[in-house]
Amino acid sequence: MSFPAIRHYLQFSDFTADEYAYLFRRAALIKKKFKTYEKHHTLADRTLAMIFEKASTRTRVSFEAGMYQLGGSVVHLTTGDSQLGRAEPIEDSAKVISRMTDLVMIRTYEQEKIERFAANSRVPVINGLTNEFHPCQILADLFTYLEHRGLAADGTPDPQALRGRTVAWVGDGNNMANTWLQAAEILGFAVHVSTPSGYEVDQDVAGIRSGDSYKVFKDPMDACRDAHLVTTDVWTSMGYEAENEQRRQAFADWCVDEAMMAVAQPDALFMHCLPAHRGEEVTGEVIDGPQSVVWDEAENRMHVQKALMEYLLLGRIG
Repeated sequence: MSFPAIRHYLQFSDFTADEYAYLFRRAALIKKKFKTYEKHHTLADRTLAMIFEKASTRTRVSFEAGMYQLGGSVVHLTTGDSQLGRAEPIEDSAKVISRMTDLVMIRTYEQEKIERFAANSRVPVINGLTNEFHPCQILADLFTYLEHRGLAADGTPDPQALRGRTVAWVGDGNNMANTWLQAAEILGFAVHVSTPSGYEVDQDVAGIRSGDSYKVFKDPMDACRDAHLVTTDVWTSMGYEAENEQRRQAFADWCVDEAMMAVAQPDALFMHCLPAHRGEEVTGEVIDGPQSVVWDEAENRMHVQKALMEYLLLGRIG
């Protein structure tokens, strides 16, 4: 067992392909133990602080349940308890909280907030979601894809199975899209992006070095053609509610339906980070249909995050 220097997980590009290969294998082992009721208390006596400026069902349950399953404990802070940069400077909050806990997960608005917190933290910081990135979700999505379409002969997830695959992103050029682009560049697959005009992915925000790993399509049907995975998100993310009606009109043709799934690969999967609005960004027939793996995807947030927390605190095990 090796103990690394403090590492943070603020965006998908913080880790290498080799580190992701380890995390996928570790998450598979941790999930197997969970399913067979075998204890896995590698983080006994460790404490996770969770700071929520943006509320979330899945993020809270997956991190909180996951930390307890690792033998640790959790401190849950909301905007009423901790308003980053309002009640006191972010830097001061980081210095105090990181002296009392072993790990911090933050779900907030601007990426700049979490960057400032991490720069002043004595413990690892995890991005639970910002306006710009959602790395834990894409980590779960990729693990889910490998579970269904990328297992090695020994039954473990094989990241090489991602190479040459195509992911179709249909909808807003948001934090999820940014993170998919980073993942494609690191792990060797392609992303076909289709967004309404005015809602494109910003390559500079995504921070990718080139456009070789993704292509842009005006027509979402073309983006889905021959894709191995079709995925989307809500049209109006948290914090953009004032644009809701405007977005409804702009995104009307970007609803993932059976026709889009029909032009993808015959064994293509459908994913959505949830919560979903049936009849808006996806039809009920697709999200509740045989190609949808959204419930596995949701559960896997917990398993990959357990592997992530363990890795940040203990390094590689075995």
